[in-house]
Amino acid sequence: MTQVRTALITGAGRGIGRAIAVGLAAEGFQVAVNYHSNSSAADEALELCRAAGAPKAVAVQADISIPAEASKLLETVEAELGQVDVLINNAGRAPSERADILEASRESFDDLLSVNLAGPYFLTQAVARTWLADTESATRRRAVAFISSISAETVSLNRGEYCISKAGIAMASKLWAARLAPHQIPVIEIRPGIMKTDMTSAVQDVYDKKIADGLVPQRRWGVPEDIARITSALARGDLDFCSGAVVYADGGFHISRL
Repeated sequence: MTQVRTALITGAGRGIGRAIAVGLAAEGFQVAVNYHSNSSAADEALELCRAAGAPKAVAVQADISIPAEASKLLETVEAELGQVDVLINNAGRAPSERADILEASRESFDDLLSVNLAGPYFLTQAVARTWLADTESATRRRAVAFISSISAETVSLNRGEYCISKAGIAMASKLWAARLAPHQIPVIEIRPGIMKTDMTSAVQDVYDKKIADGLVPQRRWGVPEDIARITSALARGDLDFCSGAVVYADGGFHISRL
């Protein structure tokens, strides 16, 4: 009998997270859609996951930056779907207000790093502990992905805290890759470029021109499905020998050019 596996995707109500959830549903995964506050968007994501073929899909509200809520998230997922097999750390947000680094507040910095970095770092710790403690299920195929950004290495002076949070995610991915590699659990970082999502809708005209002018060598926006295809490959086992890899999904943005 085919083993049914479970995927937990944080920040999966909309955008990249939703596309990842739907992609994994199409691969036959049970899907846990974590969301922060938009329950109607999460319900839409659930319907799409079920239509794509998920044997079971649940939505779980939790702010992963709050330890008690992160713990409750895992408890709920395990009660509804069983142990998590694939963890996709996608939840994150931009600063509520962009400000030059000379003016940015400590409050904004602390808040953003709590959500974008501490949350996924310690959620991965909690999931990894359950995996390593469960010797009876050690043969299950498991995997972790951290969704970072080209901002991990590209400077934006009016959102320094976001850049630092994504640079931290890049290192978190390497750390967890090294820690879990002896247990044959691959961990990768996916580094999206300029993506067409709700987060970028307000600056679409600006980036339409920049992309057309060659900022992105492939001369198109990234779309959430570009990221979903990578997470599906990871979940299937296609990237089992790629632990620690950084997978750029940016249309060539990161290529140094003269």
